[in-house]
Amino acid sequence: MRAPDRIDLGQNDQAAPAEGGCASKDTMRDAARQAGKSDILDQYAADYPVGPHDQPQSMCPAFGSLRVGLRMRRTATVLSGSACCVYGLTFTSHFYGARRTVGYVPFSSETLVTGKLFEDIKEAVEGLADPEHYDAIVVTNLCVPTASGVPLRLLKKQINGVRIIGIDVPGFGIPTHAEAKDVLAGAMLQYAREEVAAGPVAAPKERSDKPTVALLGEMFPADPVVIGQMLEPLGLAAGPVVPTREWRELYAALDCSVAAAIHPFYTASIREFEAAGRPVIGSAPVGADGTAAWLDALGDTLGLPAEKVAGVKNAMIGAIKGALAGSPINGRVTVSGYEGSELLVARLLIESGADVPYVGSACPRTKWSDADREWLEARGVKVNFRASLEDDIAAVEEFRPDLAVGTTPVVQHAKAKAIPSLYFTNLISARPLMGPAGAGSLATVINAAMGNKARFDAMRDFFEGVGTEHAAGVWEDMPVDRPKFRKKYAALNEAARKASEAVGT
Repeated sequence: MRAPDRIDLGQNDQAAPAEGGCASKDTMRDAARQAGKSDILDQYAADYPVGPHDQPQSMCPAFGSLRVGLRMRRTATVLSGSACCVYGLTFTSHFYGARRTVGYVPFSSETLVTGKLFEDIKEAVEGLADPEHYDAIVVTNLCVPTASGVPLRLLKKQINGVRIIGIDVPGFGIPTHAEAKDVLAGAMLQYAREEVAAGPVAAPKERSDKPTVALLGEMFPADPVVIGQMLEPLGLAAGPVVPTREWRELYAALDCSVAAAIHPFYTASIREFEAAGRPVIGSAPVGADGTAAWLDALGDTLGLPAEKVAGVKNAMIGAIKGALAGSPINGRVTVSGYEGSELLVARLLIESGADVPYVGSACPRTKWSDADREWLEARGVKVNFRASLEDDIAAVEEFRPDLAVGTTPVVQHAKAKAIPSLYFTNLISARPLMGPAGAGSLATVINAAMGNKARFDAMRDFFEGVGTEHAAGVWEDMPVDRPKFRKKYAALNEAARKASEAVGT
């Protein structure tokens, strides 16, 4: 007869944590170091520090670097990773309407351990390197090839005039997809900077005859235009936005007079600008206070005449305050997200009149975000970097806002509590934030969402008593919760998972 399961069903309701397992994060990180990837992992640890949480809940980091490559003209993208990962990541190209093929180099246990995978990647790149179609090919190692030490650094730097850029984007080395954007942007800037140092390069299609300000971080398309209008009276122009849309824009970005870290976590990119001898300023021209401080920083960095800077400040601040006064926001709003612009949005909300008690960002704290953090904290805002989902949900519970702005699970939690909520990425990031155009831009969507409170209350009342969690639905007899059974089968599933991972090790 089959022996009964011997699983402890004592008072401790928490299943034992998983130990080991060949695919655990720590195991893969150790394997990558043993395979010669220590220098890369050390650089990532320095560029993208963790804490207080190791890795906020987010999509696969390669989502970000893949997006950057897919947005660039004449750039091919090749992924090397597990088939399930590559399949999921191709969603990025469809989601953003890239209409671009994503290359894939498959592997088996044999090709991985014998080194044949690298040869397959090399062959694939050589077949793709057609200068009639591409300026660059980006090859990305996902988790398993990185942990196995597949040496993309050994690929040729250039084939048939096509640049070859190999990067490692493991989920166990890069905390968020936002920072993976910087991994590729920084690698491209480094390549372009080395090209410039080696000799003449192709001139960008569009190049201002004025000193430029390069803009770091993806932003709403109108924002660079607004910043350019703000800079014009100062004798400056807005330079390219990094990540760029084509290769030659990288040269123009590096040729700037100053780089503005609109998104302050682009650490690798900042390093390349500094290596090129370009100063960097943080924050952004958001709201009246933010715009004034940003223009002052720009003037101090470039040594601009004080009276000229003051004139632009007066004009901009007057227009911004007028726009803010015309679109007030009255209500309490919690803000959280994983894009890196959460602090900027919170500043604009506060200047619009909103009460913002909490801001959570999955991105790390850097010196380039200090000005925004200090401004918010001076107004009593709790600023939480590397925020976890649990942190953001706890803030909703603690502050009971009139509106919760956050990631999908935060929005889901808030709506279940009859609290109006908006998804940060699609509904907040997709609006201008800078200068007079940004002032008041959030008011329409924020106020409309808060105005739906009565509808949420009506839905909550209508569904009252339907049940939640194990009792969700309509029942003749109320289901009985059995936490010990849940614990037992969670332990069985964990044991099965570890056993399947150990196959072949």
